[in-house]
Amino acid sequence: MIDVYGDPGTPDCRGGWWYLWWLVRRQPGRALAGAVLASVWMVLLAAAPYLLSKAVDEGLEAGDPAALAGWTAALVVVGAANAWVSIMRHRTMTRLRMDANFRTVKVVVGQVVRLGAALPRRVGAGEVVTVGVGDVQTIAGSLTVIGPGVGSVVVYVVVAGLLLAVSPLLAAVVLLGMPVVAVLVGPLMARLQGVEGEYRERQGVLTARIGDLAGGLRVLNGLGGKGLFADAFRRDSRRLRDQGYRVGAVTSWMQALGTGLPTVFLAVVTWLAARLAARGDLTVGELVSVYGYVAVLVGPVAFLVDMGYQLSRGVVAARRVVRLLRLEPDPDTGTAPAPAGPAVLYDPASGVRVVPGRLTALVGARPADTAGVVDRLGRYAPSDVTWGSVRLDAVPLARVRERILVADNEADLFAGPLREVVGGGRVHTDAAVGRAVRAAAAEDVVRGLPEGLDSPVAAQGRSLSGGQRQRVRLVRALLADAEVLLAVEPTSALDAHTEAAVAARLRAARDGRTTVVTSTSPLLLDHADTVLYLVDGKVAASGRHRVLRETEPGYRALVARDAGETEDAEDAGDAGDAAQFGHTGPGGEGEAAGPGDVEEAVT
Repeated sequence: MIDVYGDPGTPDCRGGWWYLWWLVRRQPGRALAGAVLASVWMVLLAAAPYLLSKAVDEGLEAGDPAALAGWTAALVVVGAANAWVSIMRHRTMTRLRMDANFRTVKVVVGQVVRLGAALPRRVGAGEVVTVGVGDVQTIAGSLTVIGPGVGSVVVYVVVAGLLLAVSPLLAAVVLLGMPVVAVLVGPLMARLQGVEGEYRERQGVLTARIGDLAGGLRVLNGLGGKGLFADAFRRDSRRLRDQGYRVGAVTSWMQALGTGLPTVFLAVVTWLAARLAARGDLTVGELVSVYGYVAVLVGPVAFLVDMGYQLSRGVVAARRVVRLLRLEPDPDTGTAPAPAGPAVLYDPASGVRVVPGRLTALVGARPADTAGVVDRLGRYAPSDVTWGSVRLDAVPLARVRERILVADNEADLFAGPLREVVGGGRVHTDAAVGRAVRAAAAEDVVRGLPEGLDSPVAAQGRSLSGGQRQRVRLVRALLADAEVLLAVEPTSALDAHTEAAVAARLRAARDGRTTVVTSTSPLLLDHADTVLYLVDGKVAASGRHRVLRETEPGYRALVARDAGETEDAEDAGDAGDAAQFGHTGPGGEGEAAGPGDVEEAVT
């Protein structure tokens, strides 16, 4: 079995068939053992009719009890040995299937990690989910046919040879059966690949739509668009169902042939053998053996048809995996040295200039405009951004990632203890974690978990509320302690009191460091050193929040809230820190701890 931490190898991405062949070549011993064991298993199945015919002719008909007992004993021994061979065959093929499964998972996960930020721009989320959930299993299952497939061919030849010794006519009928199977099943295999491929494509699109709906259901409901998207989802579901019917029609024909063709063979060969026995050309024992041979062939012929079905589906799934593996990450041709110290980040496309050591806020009517600026400043999108005196894309990407961190408010959260979730793969002291927890006003999140920081958190933070997830993401970003922090809507899911606390504490926690936030919240904007107001993606005005609120009508209309919230923001700003508050808002926030409670919550 593949080592969990081992190198899965370099996959062959020339096509679906090449990828399947690569999986076989990665475990040649197991594949060969499976083929040999399956061949022995099926040949021993064919040996049973031969031994039975000998027992009839030399024991029963000849009236020889000793010969009858001998051939019967041989039949029992062969049956027992074949049972053991069957167990070993099944065990070997299971290991081969699991190895192919894990190996494909490793190469897919490795490719996803390698693509990094380029993945969402190259592949839809639904495509990745479909590959990981369905295609990997289909590929692994298709390799299971290696053993029975090879064994079926071997036993087909062996049975044909045995029948040749009994009757050339019967052997000819059996040998002609294989071309008949190929002629009938071949077109269906090609048809299945086509309809299966289209079904997988539609499945990926629908899976992506499910993810979009799940992520934005509350927003859609608030905008009154839930019904519209539900209708679109219903139409896509209907199309997928209809395509599934087409796949099922082809599949049913292949399965019907897998069951029907062996039955036809059995009937034809048995009828011919009975005619030959009636004329005296066959003995009773030979008639029994012929019937047994043909009965044995029912399995191999069905296996061959099923092999075509499984391989057709496996090739379709492998093509999707190969398409993902062929993608290349964004080229990193940077060779210029990064600035020796903090330097100005400048985006010519928007006119945004980020001064080192200051808290800068980006405000725009369209969230996509401010998010686009952050993507360019963080080098997640092509741009002409400069970092000091050098172009950002001229600096090696690894150096950029070390010093500039983009903290998205919808960034993924992995499953595990909360300490590891916020640690980002690094070990931090309790004091450092406590400072980050307090800066993100997340003391109540830690205190509300049964084991504090050691409590397990579900993947994507599903065990937490929306506001709690956002603050956990902020804790992780603050613990990274990047030279430049670019935070996208870090308080959008928080209630006003929690947001005021985060705004005040974030400024203190990042004092002297370069921080950029995107927001339209006056609670957060009031603490910014500089606010950049964007119109149509370009800076239209800059200054302090209160100045812009008085001088820019468009800005004032954008950031205006009800009088109560504005008063809260001003009170929080005057106080300098909203450390003590007792409010439970829509994000699930509870009563925050005071400074003396932080160590208790963390430890």
